[in-house]
Amino acid sequence: MGLHRLTRVTIGVPNVEETIRYYTDFGLEPLGNGSFGTRDGGEQLKIVHAPVRRLLELGIGVDDQDDVARITLQLQRLGVPVDHNGTELSAQEPISGFVARIQVAPRIVQEMTPATPYNGPGRTDRRGRAPGVVRTEPIKPRKLGHTVIGTTDLAATMRFFTEGLGFKVSDYIGEKGAFMRCSVDHHNVLAMAAPVNFLHHTSWQVDDIDDVGRGAKAMLEGNPERHIWGLGRHHAGSNFFWYLKDPAGNFSEYYSDMDCIPEDEIWTPETFHGAQGLFNWGPPPPPSFLEPDDLAAMMTGQHSTV
Repeated sequence: MGLHRLTRVTIGVPNVEETIRYYTDFGLEPLGNGSFGTRDGGEQLKIVHAPVRRLLELGIGVDDQDDVARITLQLQRLGVPVDHNGTELSAQEPISGFVARIQVAPRIVQEMTPATPYNGPGRTDRRGRAPGVVRTEPIKPRKLGHTVIGTTDLAATMRFFTEGLGFKVSDYIGEKGAFMRCSVDHHNVLAMAAPVNFLHHTSWQVDDIDDVGRGAKAMLEGNPERHIWGLGRHHAGSNFFWYLKDPAGNFSEYYSDMDCIPEDEIWTPETFHGAQGLFNWGPPPPPSFLEPDDLAAMMTGQHSTV
């Protein structure tokens, strides 16, 4: 594919210091100046000031300069202006307005997490207490997995990602959204039709379902208002999830056990409808997940922190 991962997201928020404290609590590694790292992905998040919360930049890693040149031509064929400085390119997504930055970057190599032994009917594989029960170390996300954006022109945003950047479609949510990938993960971007352009959430990989739950528990102790939705399991992507809300109103997700699609695998996208497009099991999503509380304010230009 040439494309192989998301490198970094830059998020603009009106309340920078408060949001920085949130992502420090979330387990990302503070690198200074509003930047954060993950265990396996290096620097992957930057928080900067903006009058309203929004996605400002999405970084995408490729293998070599041939990939950069190919994407440059693809974007130019779409009529998208490209800034190419000789080593990387940047292009503004024409609808949501964020900048996609394409650069040569090393592929993420993750140390394999040992399989957690489970007891079950007729099985006594595990001795002693379950490992997830006795863990005490704080949650440290492994990598940035995906980001979800709302767009007022889904077809145009999809063309930018698929025909311009070279993402592949994994699945659809009716005519309202598309899961797209630039790696072996089921999705790295979900674009959703929306009445206003906005950042819905970023998603961060942890080792397993126990760490999804442990991370959420730690985030909610003393801060129950951070809870949005979870614990549950998605159908598209199959990942376990728990969603929380940062002080600017962006959602952040702990996830584990995402479907993988190797580059040589034949994958036929499916179209899901209704609740199936959102979750397989777990509590139903609250209205504030489907339509964030500040969506109306963003539509009318009456911006405020949430």
